[in-house]
Amino acid sequence: MKKDDFLDFMKKHRIVFIRLIDIFLLIIAYSFVELFKSETLEIFTSSDRDIFLNTILLAIVVYQVFLTLFDCYKNIIRYENGKDYLIYIFSCMVSCVIVSMLGSIFKINIMGPRSNLLTGVLVSVMMISYRLVIRLIYTDNIVSNSKIVSMANKKNVLIIGGGNATRDVIKTIKTTMSRTYNIVGIVDDDKTKINYAISGIKILGDRYKIKEICRNYKVDVIFFSISAISNKDKKDILNICQETGAKLRILPSTADIIKNKNIMQNMRDVEIEDLLGRDAIVLDNNDISYLLENETVLVTGGGGSIGSELCRQIMKYHPKQLIVLDIYENNLYNIELELKSNYPDEKIEAVVASVRDKKRIAEVFEEFKPTLVFHAAAHKHVPLMENNPLEAIKNNVFGTYNTVCCADKYKVKRFVLISTDKAVNPTNVMGASKRVCEMIVQAKNKVSKTEFAAVRFGNVLGSNGSVIPLFKKQIANGGPVTVTHKEITRFFMTIPEAVQLILQAATYAEGGEIFVLDMGQPVKIYDLAVSLIKLSGLEPNVDIPIKITGLRPGEKLYEELLMSEEGLTATKHDKIFISKPMHFEMKELEEKLDTLRELEYDKNFSREKVKQTMKAVVPTYKDPKEVNKIEN
Repeated sequence: MKKDDFLDFMKKHRIVFIRLIDIFLLIIAYSFVELFKSETLEIFTSSDRDIFLNTILLAIVVYQVFLTLFDCYKNIIRYENGKDYLIYIFSCMVSCVIVSMLGSIFKINIMGPRSNLLTGVLVSVMMISYRLVIRLIYTDNIVSNSKIVSMANKKNVLIIGGGNATRDVIKTIKTTMSRTYNIVGIVDDDKTKINYAISGIKILGDRYKIKEICRNYKVDVIFFSISAISNKDKKDILNICQETGAKLRILPSTADIIKNKNIMQNMRDVEIEDLLGRDAIVLDNNDISYLLENETVLVTGGGGSIGSELCRQIMKYHPKQLIVLDIYENNLYNIELELKSNYPDEKIEAVVASVRDKKRIAEVFEEFKPTLVFHAAAHKHVPLMENNPLEAIKNNVFGTYNTVCCADKYKVKRFVLISTDKAVNPTNVMGASKRVCEMIVQAKNKVSKTEFAAVRFGNVLGSNGSVIPLFKKQIANGGPVTVTHKEITRFFMTIPEAVQLILQAATYAEGGEIFVLDMGQPVKIYDLAVSLIKLSGLEPNVDIPIKITGLRPGEKLYEELLMSEEGLTATKHDKIFISKPMHFEMKELEEKLDTLRELEYDKNFSREKVKQTMKAVVPTYKDPKEVNKIEN
């Protein structure tokens, strides 16, 4: 018989062989106990032979019955764990007791209870021992049907964290990925764990040893496998890992692991969000629920980055109906599919419409009669709007004006404008157009029963047009990574974080406020580029060059969240503030809007004329050179 045929035969009749091994072990155990008891090799005298044979025959039947009853032969040995071994011990203990009881009840001449008990202990130890050997052979790949992989072809791995998740990572690597990874050790900040081992892998030190360990063991990949950790500690450890030159992979949240039990499939690349070190947002869910529950909510720009996340989070609070409005049908279709899949019994309506189209927007308000509006539709890309300034005015200014007028006409309870820090002392058409939107909202609030408010915040990580996806693409292509200026800084916030605060701010609105979100500390874009390159396991300006391209038209070095004439008032939430209201009369503002409308029909239209007209409407609109104090 060929080797492969023999192995196939063994696998096919695996249970039979395991039963035979267990029976053999049972015979060996009773023989050993008899030798130990008699202290002589003459165990098969005429008086003992019948007792020994009776005991063996009865024990074989009883042990096989109980091992089968407790499903001990349905286990795959290589995947057994402590719980399975406890069942083996329990089965053997029950069996030895039953053997003694049956002997006593039916007057069968067998070995005494002490011998049966000792045999049960020996059998359980031997059964577990040979199963452990088989498991180790498989998990450590002592026996392999194919060629042994050279250590030179494996990636050296360091694991951060000494908890249960690390044990699962080690088990997965040993059982299914040992040809790819070689685990050199573990790092954990718990001093009492250092020099001990998890599943045979030694804990080499704390976070301050990471660089040394990576250098000494030539670590290629670091697995960050701590799910329960403060954001600050996570940021600090990941910053240390960045300096090693190793590729970083991170264990996701507990919820993600539950969705997919394969822990290695849940490992992901470290994102910039992990390095922000922000504390989790604490929300007053009762207030948000009171705002949204049983209301008809309209989200304009609902297919965009912020708009789609607004829709996701709004649905958690059970609105009467959600209307998702967007002009871009692909994004709208995707968010509609997602929401209807997650909330099949809720009323969700996807509407293709442009906020520029006053008649169409009026039809939407007439049909659905929303009671709450989140206005996220806007052109947001600064350089594109510099080159297409009239489009920014048409979409941002008059799109907002159309939506605001409909909200007033159809008696919407509350209208929330999604604004931007670029509206503060704007140096570009996009920022100036959003400042006009804020002015419209504040002016309309004075003459309407609808409560109009705006929420102002900075850049969101991962949004359409965000710098992060661009950097990742440039790194994947081998560089260079392009940064407009080495000193340029921006405020950053994750999309879910921003949307959570928008919803919370909306609960505080009484009309006329501009809510300002606490964006944390500004971040240098150059430092972001460096971090992303390091997170990819590469060296900035060695493996991937960073190229300074110069500020783009209308671009600021530093963004602001407040104008000099504005002040801040605290709210109940420590990350939400209200700027001091500024007074705009609707009649005066509409006269200014008329000058912007005329640009569309101006035969002498030029980009420069659009910008000059915008400066007349927005007094705080400034020249980028004046703000940046440098030459572009």
